[in-house]
Amino acid sequence: MLPIDAAAHGSRWRRRHPVDKAVLGLGLTVLAISLPPWPGAALVLVAALAVLLGPAGVPGRRLWRAYRVPLGFCVTGALPLLVRVGGPGGFVSWAEDGPLRAGELLLRTSAASLGVLLFAFTTPMSDLLPRLVRAGVPAPLVDVALVTYRMSFLLLDSVRRVHQAQAARLGHTTRAATWRSLGGLGATAFVRSFDRAARLQTGLAGRGYDGTLRVLVPEARVSVRFMVASVALLAALAVLTLVLERRLP
Repeated sequence: MLPIDAAAHGSRWRRRHPVDKAVLGLGLTVLAISLPPWPGAALVLVAALAVLLGPAGVPGRRLWRAYRVPLGFCVTGALPLLVRVGGPGGFVSWAEDGPLRAGELLLRTSAASLGVLLFAFTTPMSDLLPRLVRAGVPAPLVDVALVTYRMSFLLLDSVRRVHQAQAARLGHTTRAATWRSLGGLGATAFVRSFDRAARLQTGLAGRGYDGTLRVLVPEARVSVRFMVASVALLAALAVLTLVLERRLP
């Protein structure tokens, strides 16, 4: 199980309905995209961090390990705005408003990523996917997503075990050996994935599979109090952004 999935299953908000957490997490993401980068996205970033480390109870080290990957993409996407191709300055030159635009983009994307991580760190996929059928998503699509989600952990576990076995047999001592081991690892994972899929199909057929996977979903109700508090927080961030935007230079 991936660390973010383990954190979601052990979250303080695990028993809350996914709609409650979607309103808060995805609402923060929408605000980060729609509000002005300064001070709107900065306020959303601070609020998302406060909720993640506070009421949601996400450990800071685990949050950083998950956040640094999208943050790297945010930084990579903002860097091209620092330069300009063509013009009087030459083929490649520094853009006049490049640092400002890069900073605004970095604020928006990093704050929006935290909003998505808030939902991911508190909502296991096993709680979310079965409820999508009630929301109108076709059941076959949900079944494919659910099976893919569960099978991915088995595939990752197989890859890890094969990699450990190759390392124990000195399969990574040289560069050539490493490339051979990677090729063998890919081939083994490919064969095992098809073998597991075939066995899964056989098992489902033997259990009278009729096109729908029936799983137990933990009982949860939408909390009106939590929803009101989330909407109040989102509204307060929007109003505070508009007020500060007029006063700050």
